[in-house]
Amino acid sequence: MSVKPIKMPSATKDSTILKIAVEMLNAPDKVPQLIEFDQSQPLSSIIQLLCKPWGLPDPDNYALQFSESNNQNYITEKNRNEIKNGSVLRLEQSPAKTVQDILAKINSGNEIDQTATLAKLSTLSSDLTFALEFINKKGLSLIIHNIESGKFKGDSLKFALITFVELMDHGNISWDILENPFINKVASFVSNQTNTQDPKIIQACLSILENIVLNSSGKNLHVEKEITIPNLISHLQNPYQDSIIQQNAIALINAIFSKADLNKRRAIAATLSSKQVRNVIYENLIGACEFSKNVTKEALGTELAHQLYVLQTLTLGLLEPKMRQRADSQEQESQEKIKELRKIAFDIDNNSLEVTTRHHINNSMKDYKKLGFKCEIDPIKDFNEIPPGILALDCMLYFARNYSEDYRKIVLENSRAVEHECPFGKTSVELVKLLCDILHIGEPPSEQGQTYHPLFFTHDHPFEELFCICIALLNKTWKEMRATSEDFMKVLSVVREQINRALSASPKGFDKFRQRINQLTYAEITQIWQQERTNREVWESHARPIVELKEKITPEIIDLIQQQRLGVLVGGTRFKKYSSRGQRIKDKFWFVRLSPNHKVLHYGDCDEKSTPSLEELGNKLAVSDIKCVVVGKDCPHMKDLRGRKVTPHLAFSLILKSAEESLDFVAPDEQIFDYWTDGINALLKEKMSSRSFENDLETLLSMDIKVRLLDAEGIDIPQDPPQIPEEPDDYDFYYDNN
Repeated sequence: MSVKPIKMPSATKDSTILKIAVEMLNAPDKVPQLIEFDQSQPLSSIIQLLCKPWGLPDPDNYALQFSESNNQNYITEKNRNEIKNGSVLRLEQSPAKTVQDILAKINSGNEIDQTATLAKLSTLSSDLTFALEFINKKGLSLIIHNIESGKFKGDSLKFALITFVELMDHGNISWDILENPFINKVASFVSNQTNTQDPKIIQACLSILENIVLNSSGKNLHVEKEITIPNLISHLQNPYQDSIIQQNAIALINAIFSKADLNKRRAIAATLSSKQVRNVIYENLIGACEFSKNVTKEALGTELAHQLYVLQTLTLGLLEPKMRQRADSQEQESQEKIKELRKIAFDIDNNSLEVTTRHHINNSMKDYKKLGFKCEIDPIKDFNEIPPGILALDCMLYFARNYSEDYRKIVLENSRAVEHECPFGKTSVELVKLLCDILHIGEPPSEQGQTYHPLFFTHDHPFEELFCICIALLNKTWKEMRATSEDFMKVLSVVREQINRALSASPKGFDKFRQRINQLTYAEITQIWQQERTNREVWESHARPIVELKEKITPEIIDLIQQQRLGVLVGGTRFKKYSSRGQRIKDKFWFVRLSPNHKVLHYGDCDEKSTPSLEELGNKLAVSDIKCVVVGKDCPHMKDLRGRKVTPHLAFSLILKSAEESLDFVAPDEQIFDYWTDGINALLKEKMSSRSFENDLETLLSMDIKVRLLDAEGIDIPQDPPQIPEEPDDYDFYYDNN
């Protein structure tokens, strides 16, 4: 039955009194009640008053629930402040009574009743109040036992697995409680390709195995025994084209990858970089979105894009040991690699490399000079700097072996001209160092990262291939700039810009990358820089007239920025959901927006793509109830960061005036973090202090001053204003009209 929202009470009423409606589902004989809900009265007393007109015995067996589509949680003393005027609540059986009935039907009900009960349980388990009651009554143990023993089949199994995931997501139970038989059973649903499984079962099992690997103590080794990487790759080709299965499969691969030792990580990377596996990843996840303008966010979804970013980061991270390893003059392998570089460059046969006469030693020194090494006597010393360490030597040898003609051409061209030579050895070391910095090699994956490069999934040696293209680009740019050795760092800054801009276009392969980067000539980069400089130029003059003008218009600009920030808050933002312990809850989002009158924050759960209206957001927080905003590690949900990969610099919390309560956020990026913290500070009449605020203030001041000084264009503004002459003795001026 439906109940129309009731009118708001007048402002003269006590603020603790709310007018609400209460109904009972599946009870047509129970007429909904319109009551005055007193927030100062215990919930048990209110429930007792509701039960009396409906003739319900034993009020202890009943509880109130929210009835919104995105919020059907039980109402407790902790969340009762979320009730608002005009709400329609539901009177239901209490969590304790519901748990009792559910456990009875699971233990003794027939198959149809059992499935219906488990379906209801999978929904109720997302409510923390119910979940705690169910766990305390040994319900979780029962679910685990029945899954492990194979008692649940078909839909019953599906709902049981979903229930298990929901119960564990609350973070109150350790993943160490799971024993190997349960892990074996869950893994069998993933690895068994002969029997067709419900997609929801596969989704849940992949999620469970990922959490076991990441959150248990040592049980990742058992998961590795039960699940192979090929098993997981096959789920990327799932016949349902289910993106949740795909992202959960990639997430489990990432989890196993991140927990494995170095040798296992290399073995996993070798499997993933094989042509067959690369084609599966590319065709099913990336290539299918080739015509999307925004692959990472729209076509793939934020979670899948994040998992691809993590996979890329972990794979490239295998280069870190070589990047951190200095070359050793006594180490034979590195010496042989340098000799091979010389041999390929100058077509020297093996016999001549073994000659040790003074004549040939002198020749080798000349050759090493032509190769562009800084230390001609012992080139191995060029690889003592870390980064890039011996990774640079490996990249140089890869280029020489696979692109011999291009390698010889670069070496010979730069060994002829002294003034404009681009030394291959020195530039290669610096280029590898630059690429390591651009790709953040050696850094752990970020919680918020979503930027991955499709071309890295198209080759079994992507970093080395990138180096080969970029070393040719560096030589081309060097010539375009007519650079000399003194211009070395200038050339590198241009090359960095070329690489960053080419990668930002998300080329689908190395051919596309090569085509794009060759279009970004030095002249093109110079033009882009000039245009950007014009767009963002900040007035750098320190002349007193300009300084005084800045001081005069600064309050107006601050007010303008404040309006923009509040506009962002009114428009609202979607945030990823985190538990009270600071752990991200996968695929769960919530939306927060400010009311147009800037007095109330409305928030509630949402999906990945929706933008709920104010009316659809069931929870609210009055701005007047906010004490202050805290950021980073000062946030309540970021207090304990041990053993967790989180992004504390994007976290902020609204501390409420009521004791020990807060509303906790983790922003998707730095801009949203800045906008929200600025906006909240503006609402609280505090100073905005973010980096974005400082940048916006500078930019807008510069633009405003330029507009105001358009009439003075071409006129030199003096550092100090002209001196005012002394007043005359009188003002009897003589005027001659002839």
